[in-house]
Amino acid sequence: MKGVILAAGYATRFLPASKTIPKEMFPLIDRPAIDFIVQEMVDSGIHDILLVSSRRKKVMEDYFDREVELSSAFSESQEYEKLKVIKPIKANIFTLRQQYMMGTGNALMLVEPFVNNEPFVVAYPDDIVLGEKPLSKQLIETWEKTGDTVLSVQELSEDQLSRYGVINKEGEGKIMKVKNMVEKPKPGTAPSRFVSFGRYLYTPELFNALRASDKRQSSKSEFTQTEAINQMAKNRNVSALQFEGTRYDLGDPLGFLTSAMQIGLQRMEFKGDLLDEMRRLLKLHDDPKGENIH
Repeated sequence: MKGVILAAGYATRFLPASKTIPKEMFPLIDRPAIDFIVQEMVDSGIHDILLVSSRRKKVMEDYFDREVELSSAFSESQEYEKLKVIKPIKANIFTLRQQYMMGTGNALMLVEPFVNNEPFVVAYPDDIVLGEKPLSKQLIETWEKTGDTVLSVQELSEDQLSRYGVINKEGEGKIMKVKNMVEKPKPGTAPSRFVSFGRYLYTPELFNALRASDKRQSSKSEFTQTEAINQMAKNRNVSALQFEGTRYDLGDPLGFLTSAMQIGLQRMEFKGDLLDEMRRLLKLHDDPKGENIH
């Protein structure tokens, strides 16, 4: 099975930094966000991975390449731990530029030759999930059971639903059939509290559904995959998986900041000092004299 990472977007919420540095390359401590997703795929048995990128993001391609100068320097100085850290991941990384920002539906249409009429996993860099079993592996196992396109879903509180695509589900349990999906429903109108987010396993049926969707949306400047998912769901070919693991939302600056803090607390070399610093900052914040701390 192959993997696709959709990473061509502008990331306008992170301007001005994202003007020159791809958001996918922002570090979570000492690893860029996209590295977590590639590692997830590799740990799931996926070794052919396509990055759908854009002309401003060549640094992503460079990151997964061999760093000749550093490798030579660390070899000569016998700094083997550093050499190990910069060793390229064991995967075949391909890149494809999305020349026009016409939405996720357009980006997915571009990958059809790459996946070669086989099921494939799609990841959006806005979300990483860490846990005992990689999320991509969970999706693959669900597809092996159902033969369906599989959406990863999470149950959220009512006040959060309007930010996401919310599924209309059939049944209960870890794996549920999807009737349809409603994109960013108005408050009080969501069909459930289960939201779909940035990890999918698509069957090749997706591409015909996308083509039909593209024709119906031809008057728009961009289109998403939602209508294609709904078309497949009419044929009862879409399942939703309540995944195992902790999701980190990197889609906005606050989510990125809190995710970095949570991931830092999982690193034993940082945990103690980071907790001490957080307690110090909280104490300063609670002290009126510290209200001007930036």
